[in-house]
Amino acid sequence: MTYRDLVAEPLPHLTLDTFAALDQGEDVQQFLEADIVVIGAGFYNFSIPSQLKSWIDRIAVRGKTFGYGENGPVGLAQGKRVIIALARGNVYSAGSPYAAYEYAQTLLRSVFSFVGAEVEVIVAEGIGRGEDARRVAIDGALAQASRLERATIATAA
Repeated sequence: MTYRDLVAEPLPHLTLDTFAALDQGEDVQQFLEADIVVIGAGFYNFSIPSQLKSWIDRIAVRGKTFGYGENGPVGLAQGKRVIIALARGNVYSAGSPYAAYEYAQTLLRSVFSFVGAEVEVIVAEGIGRGEDARRVAIDGALAQASRLERATIATAA
């Protein structure tokens, strides 16, 4: 198992100077070698932390994780599972008055689906709405994670 803390060890943001070296990078290789990728992220200013975006820029590499065929884009990371654990201070899920402001889950699901991965999302939202709402959100997210774990174990057996 490999653990990466993108806050403690941030990657530089993508520049023209670093763009050409992406297909040879250890980040894309590490992503491709993993069977399951688990991402824990906060919802900052309606999107993902910039450190996570820097990592995504290094793993979304044409010819490595996606390509283009006659009918458009083709994900090359087929069979890979990406589990996203997302924490949001407010409620941005469907039906919320703030749903239109949710870009983190949308972005992450889009990127990883684009590269061909199977995406699963666990959300704890409303954690900034007081201690009671925080506890309910965390308990709900933990229940989602437990169901996902049980399903994974059952599938592997």
